Amino acid sequence: MNAPLKVAVIGAGPAGIYASDLLAKNAAGEIHIDLIEQMPAPFGLIRYGVAPDHPRIKGIITSLHRVLDTPNIRLLGNIHIGTHLTVEELLDHYDAVVFATGAVADRDLNIPGSDLEGNFGAAEFVGFYDGNPRFERSWDLSAKQVAVIGVGNVGLDVARILAKTGDELLVTEIPDNVYESLKQNQAEEVHVFGRRGPAQAKFTPQELKELDHSPNINVVVDPEDIDYDAASEQARRDSKSQDLVCQILEQYAIREPKEAPHTLQIHMFENPVEILGKDGKVVGLRTERTELDGNGGVRGTGKFTDWPVQAIYRAVGYRSDAVDNVPFDQERAVIPNDGGHVLDEAGNIVPGLYATGWIKRGPVGLIGNTKSDAKETTDMLLRDAAEGRLTPGKDGDITTLLTERGVEYTTWEGWHQLDAAERAFGEAEGRERKKVVEWADMVEHSRS
Repeated sequence: MNAPLKVAVIGAGPAGIYASDLLAKNAAGEIHIDLIEQMPAPFGLIRYGVAPDHPRIKGIITSLHRVLDTPNIRLLGNIHIGTHLTVEELLDHYDAVVFATGAVADRDLNIPGSDLEGNFGAAEFVGFYDGNPRFERSWDLSAKQVAVIGVGNVGLDVARILAKTGDELLVTEIPDNVYESLKQNQAEEVHVFGRRGPAQAKFTPQELKELDHSPNINVVVDPEDIDYDAASEQARRDSKSQDLVCQILEQYAIREPKEAPHTLQIHMFENPVEILGKDGKVVGLRTERTELDGNGGVRGTGKFTDWPVQAIYRAVGYRSDAVDNVPFDQERAVIPNDGGHVLDEAGNIVPGLYATGWIKRGPVGLIGNTKSDAKETTDMLLRDAAEGRLTPGKDGDITTLLTERGVEYTTWEGWHQLDAAERAFGEAEGRERKKVVEWADMVEHSRS
């Protein structure tokens, strides 16, 4: 009888959970999967990257729950690869290791003034308002005029949170420290900037439409920002979703202004070229007006505008962090791979190592892309196993090593305990949930 296949999947966000699910369903024989997570709780960016006023998207957790209920998938949280366990130790214990560590850092916006106080990464702010213990506990929201750079869903989330009131968000799962900061928010104008046109915006229609659901937000689009060339028109024909985005922007552009205390204006065809400062602090953003070039791209017009703002949030993409002793492409911020296998600097396959999700392809795509991505990787792994290309891990349980080292690892049963505690905290205030923020408190609730 063949020994069971033992696989470690590093990262318990959607990418790691989908990969675990596919391995469990498609392995030819018995398989044991350890889903190893750095945080005390699972779900990655579904828990810590989705705005708190979007419970619809968080419903994805229900399907992820079903995967983690699978008997041959075991969650082990509060474990840092490189500190508590090395990659070499993982390869010693498992037949294969799949990295699904995602991306939580911000990409840089390399323009003059990027070092000024008041220039923030969107991921930092998302980490704050989502109660991620790795980020700040309070936030300075004294700026009355704010710029958000980037026309994707993260940019819209940041802009919407900045334009809402703290009391609007108090019905969600935000913890007390987040509410205390948000209720001090002074923002009256939030400006969202994109360098291209409506047909190239990366919003999803639902996200864009939901901006107008708040009675406190007047969404504004300048009719001058509605423009299309032949390539833009083709983009609309090729994608129903993109066409809907254009329609919604057009409706915002032609409607009468809405009476609301906060204005959220979406600016198309404005390329940020410099952050303006005084005494080391942000006082403005300079943009260059662009125009369509006939091919769906844009070119500068030489016309510049200075926008008075006191804070800037760059939502220009997430960036993955390297894993100790695993090849990493610093420029692209991904693990080099051939679609699944990890590759070394010479382009050779590193036996037993695989990658999936954003650490594999970069921070692009939606949940559907994550599923297809995981299938590509797991198909390679299972084929390698069937053809005898994996080195079997030694007998023994990795938790023995963790216990010897005094690592307070958390489990799936522990998540249920933390989940129950957060629901109880929320119920006491008439809410569904209130997040536990402090790392040690999360571990305590998970191990009680």
